[in-house]
Amino acid sequence: MHAIDWTVLLATLGFIVGYGVWKTRGTRTASRYLRGDNEDRWWAVTLSVMATQASAITFLSTPGQGFLEGMGFVQFYFGLPLAMVVIAWVFIPLYYKWNVYTAYEFIGKRFDDRTRLLTAILFLIQRGLSTGLTIYAPSIVLSTVLGWPLSWTCVFIGGLVILYTTTGGAKAVGVTHKQQMAVMFGGLFIAFFFLLKQIGEHATFGESLQLAGALGKMNIIDTTWDPATKYTVWSGLIGGFFLQLSYFGTDQSQVQRYLTGQTIRQARVGLLTNGLLKIPMQFFILLIGVLVFVFYLFNASPVHWNAANVKAVNAFTAETPRPSPGQAPTQSSAEESEMTEEAQRVAGATPDARVMNEQHGLLNGEIAGLAGNWVEAHRAGRTDDVERTSIVLSMALEQDDLVREGYREAVSGNIKGAEPNDNDYIFLTWVMDNLPVGLVGLLLAMIFCAGMGSTSSQLSALATTAVVDVFRKQCEGRDTVISTKWATVLFGILALLFAAIFPLFDNLIEAVNVIGSLFYGTILGIFLVAFFMKQIQGTAVFIAGLTAQLLVLVHFGLDRYNVFAVMDGQTVVHDPIEIAFLWYNLIAPAIVVALSLVIHSLQPRAKD
Repeated sequence: MHAIDWTVLLATLGFIVGYGVWKTRGTRTASRYLRGDNEDRWWAVTLSVMATQASAITFLSTPGQGFLEGMGFVQFYFGLPLAMVVIAWVFIPLYYKWNVYTAYEFIGKRFDDRTRLLTAILFLIQRGLSTGLTIYAPSIVLSTVLGWPLSWTCVFIGGLVILYTTTGGAKAVGVTHKQQMAVMFGGLFIAFFFLLKQIGEHATFGESLQLAGALGKMNIIDTTWDPATKYTVWSGLIGGFFLQLSYFGTDQSQVQRYLTGQTIRQARVGLLTNGLLKIPMQFFILLIGVLVFVFYLFNASPVHWNAANVKAVNAFTAETPRPSPGQAPTQSSAEESEMTEEAQRVAGATPDARVMNEQHGLLNGEIAGLAGNWVEAHRAGRTDDVERTSIVLSMALEQDDLVREGYREAVSGNIKGAEPNDNDYIFLTWVMDNLPVGLVGLLLAMIFCAGMGSTSSQLSALATTAVVDVFRKQCEGRDTVISTKWATVLFGILALLFAAIFPLFDNLIEAVNVIGSLFYGTILGIFLVAFFMKQIQGTAVFIAGLTAQLLVLVHFGLDRYNVFAVMDGQTVVHDPIEIAFLWYNLIAPAIVVALSLVIHSLQPRAKD
């Protein structure tokens, strides 16, 4: 990376961290540290809510999702606007009326201390894991660019966030979100502009969308009712609605954002504005991923998106003799190193990366030629040729996918400890290889700002919940501020430990949503009972919440490990209990509500 890019990156990060520390250095009251003194207007609430949700994972994984699977992921957010309406008119007024610092403080006042503790602990577990991922994601970027060990990179990013979050608490989170969102929006528009400019050498914007659509990347709506399908209009409207209702309505990292609003009206308008902007924002980020896909139809792409893995594989294959066609590998001399002997042994059991690379190079040329032919036929109005070329191009891409999979197997088999999944490096690869000097640093700053904004909100929420709901500190005096600062540091260290040991999922943004879906449904069910079922008291909802959470975790384990699945080798033929993770956000609250009613009906009635 060029020195100018380093200057842009470090100056941006340094300014935001320094501004957050300087602006909130005098924070000494619990109200200011935990709730920002309720000084934010609606637009500040909107930016803060968006910055909390738009983590670095959004800018690493979402373009990769668009590149690989197209626009269908946007359906995940279809339930969000309706969820914002419900929260604005049901949740927010009650939070302000009861003058709470956390969402779980409200549960304690509505039910009892046991239920308050249950919801707080479920939040701490879920959000603690997710915070580890939000640190892990931007650390991938820097560790790839610098060649630093991933664990040390996590410490670097986490340390910056801990510094200003500990200094100013919720107030520091809020004041830095404005700068972070400005960098994020600027980075997105710059990426979009340069993609259009570079693709424009081969096809217009409209032709690019039509070409992507011919290859199945523009299928936005899927009306399938199959519960095993991850992203459909129904899973988004129903499962997504309940997930967003729980996330924005009961997750302290979001509740704390709009509790900083000056009034109920300011908090409402801020949250509703987020509901209007979120779907277009996610659509835009996915579209950038689709355009990256189109860009690589006309331009050569790497066989593997993680440059660090490619470098390691190249080093490995350089020392591994390649036998001539029809000739068995020769035995090395007695003095050959143990490392080389192991390399030869493994190379015989895994795909040859050199062969995969050569095949991919040939397919690159074929794909570029076919894409050019498609554009030419489309401009000439030769419909039959367009359809025929689309089919052949799809087949070439499928063949290239198999080659990429073979290379990932080579990475997994040859490089000890390497993570073969490279989906989250797709957008980063385009940024590093195709943007001018200076803008690379800005795009990297965008990713880091997203990670810092989301992580700071989560650390502040975790610390506040632990102090207020678990240890029951009174929200007044300097002692509460000091306790929350220490809790912020502690949760920061805990998140770093999670980040250092977290395995890379197929897609990071999906991993965050899976973790959330495992816990949010139960928490939401408890809140729904609290809001709408006044006759039910603490014991019934406490038992129902524990039962629902246990059932969700047990089902997820049985489903994930194919306990009841019919298998053909390693392939699942049929799994009678398989469901997409979004449906947990409907199933868990349904269990809590239904079981609470049953337990309440079985409890002895108090005599008049």
